Amino acid sequence: MKVLTTDELRIAEGVLMKHLPKSYKVYGFIYGINRTKATTLEVVVDSWPEFTVILCRPDPKNKRAKDFMKKVSFYSTDEEVLRKVLREETDWSTYFVIGGFDISHLPTIKDVSLEKKVNHKGYTFVRLLYLPDTSNLLTSDVDSELESRISSLNLSHIDLVNKTWKFGGNEQGYRNIERLIGNFPSGCIVGVQGEPVAWILVYDYCALGILYTLPEHRGKGYAKALISTMAKRLHADGYPVYCFIEEENMVSYKLFKSMGFIEVPSYRAAWFQFNF
Repeated sequence: MKVLTTDELRIAEGVLMKHLPKSYKVYGFIYGINRTKATTLEVVVDSWPEFTVILCRPDPKNKRAKDFMKKVSFYSTDEEVLRKVLREETDWSTYFVIGGFDISHLPTIKDVSLEKKVNHKGYTFVRLLYLPDTSNLLTSDVDSELESRISSLNLSHIDLVNKTWKFGGNEQGYRNIERLIGNFPSGCIVGVQGEPVAWILVYDYCALGILYTLPEHRGKGYAKALISTMAKRLHADGYPVYCFIEEENMVSYKLFKSMGFIEVPSYRAAWFQFNF
């Protein structure tokens, strides 16, 4: 296995681009690393310059890695090599999550976890939706009054976002939101006092997420306005524009589909947790 250097990560980004949309999760991580450097991950491949498995895992040399959930992500075109990489290059001794992987790899992941005598459980199953170009965006322009209220989140908003985030509400969630707001694009709509009443963030793997509107401000088109504004901004800045929607979240699924986001119907991804 080889740990990729800064220059090699730029090359790997280009290789993964050729495998979109299925490579979006790892591509997004590397895209973010190559531009923000705000990561606690290292990226390894089975061989170089050609590879069949690329894996993101916590960097043991990064002192901040322990401050965040232990996350592993991979993209693979060879099941046997993937089995070897998971067996030999993943630390199975503590709790961790493998996120955003193609569910076609699930039998291999389960086999290795059983071999390692580690329990496993599905965290969530998701659909992948993406927007190849803003010409695909199906939405009316944001009116001038609402547009004047669209801003970016700042560090003073961390607590509010963390408290309302499905996977937040604790110290680890606070640190995650702090890192995202501090290093990645975000958008919000402010109320009369200048406080955010709706917002959207970009995860460290560059997917849109944490879309939320305070209950008393719903039904006003804020989510659609934020998605539209952020999609245009991300495209203009060269970011990928995609998201993972939990299978049971039909409201968000229909919203993104109605705005022109594309789904690969045969593709599903999953988050699984281990050693819980």
